[in-house]
Amino acid sequence: MNLHGKFREYFALTFFVLIFALAGCESPSRPPEQPLVPVTVAEVQEYSGAEGVNYSASIVPYQQVPVAFKSAGYVTSILQRKGVDGRVRNLQQGDWVKTGTVLATVRQSDYRDALNQYKGQLEQAKAGAEKSNQDFGRAQALYKANAMTQSDYDAAKAQYDSSQGTVATAQAAVAQAEQSLADCEVRAPFDAQVLSRNIELGALVGSGTTAFTIGETQTVKAIFGIPDTVLSAVTLGKKQAVQTETYPQSFMGQITAIAPQADQKSRTFQVEVTLPNPQGLLKSGMVATLVLGQARLSVPLMVVPISAIVSSGVGAGAGAGTGDGTKTFSVFVAEHDGEKDVARRRTVQPGAAFGNMVAVTKGVSVGDRVLVNGATLVNDGQAIRVIQ
Repeated sequence: MNLHGKFREYFALTFFVLIFALAGCESPSRPPEQPLVPVTVAEVQEYSGAEGVNYSASIVPYQQVPVAFKSAGYVTSILQRKGVDGRVRNLQQGDWVKTGTVLATVRQSDYRDALNQYKGQLEQAKAGAEKSNQDFGRAQALYKANAMTQSDYDAAKAQYDSSQGTVATAQAAVAQAEQSLADCEVRAPFDAQVLSRNIELGALVGSGTTAFTIGETQTVKAIFGIPDTVLSAVTLGKKQAVQTETYPQSFMGQITAIAPQADQKSRTFQVEVTLPNPQGLLKSGMVATLVLGQARLSVPLMVVPISAIVSSGVGAGAGAGTGDGTKTFSVFVAEHDGEKDVARRRTVQPGAAFGNMVAVTKGVSVGDRVLVNGATLVNDGQAIRVIQ
């Protein structure tokens, strides 16, 4: 290889070395910045308005009765209804029934045979009474004509009276047998919803056995107890709002009953609020809450929107509880950090609710900006973008 060729080879090698050296000196590419989480905020406020007292109430049907058999026997039929799967089934809880609807029956053949027997005895009694009536008529005629002694007349009259009593007894037996036959059927005493069914086909039931429990649930009652110090806050006919954890809306009712004396154990007075329930949203056994009283707060409280409260385990910065299984609650406060805003987690203790606001203690001050929308999407110290 000549000198010119060696020079070209040396020049090419130097060129590639310089290229790789320059490439190694370049700074690594910076990762793209994460977009700021958009949030909305609300200021911590001071509340000094009215404070009511919360009471817990139980929802019960307006009226509820057990429907029982009066005649004993084997259950031979139960009212049939079409289920959601299209198949015919026995009447069950949740079904609606109309007044007079036959809900179930026991075997009627024994009661029908007894009725026929009593009807036969009644016919015999009527025949005997007819003969005694004719005999007594003749006795009266003979006695008036002095052709019958007093003792024979008295005997004819006694026989007539006895036959009339026999007819009356037979008629009563027939009426009782007819009623027993009718009592083989259990009927709905009013328009109602079936709350429970306690029988099955073929079961042997006795007199007084409860077949169904039904209730009128188109109207319901919220029942709760209050101390005597709150009696002045309830009056008959007063409108009263009732709330449940199931539904966001309130249900407006009317106070319809106040117990005249306190319960001996709890020392509270029972109060009933009657609530219309046309859509059947309120179910028997539900727990409801209501607020009584309008006293003003003695000390103002700091309040934040309920949506600003996050519990432990919500969001990466919400914390993980206290370690002993107790939940902790937090809010995120928007703070200025140079030219940007960041979210800072503050531990708080929620208190009483006032509409859509909730009282909090420690961790925040009046005027702090708490995250309302987006609080569950941020971490402690994460940059955010506050929007209106």
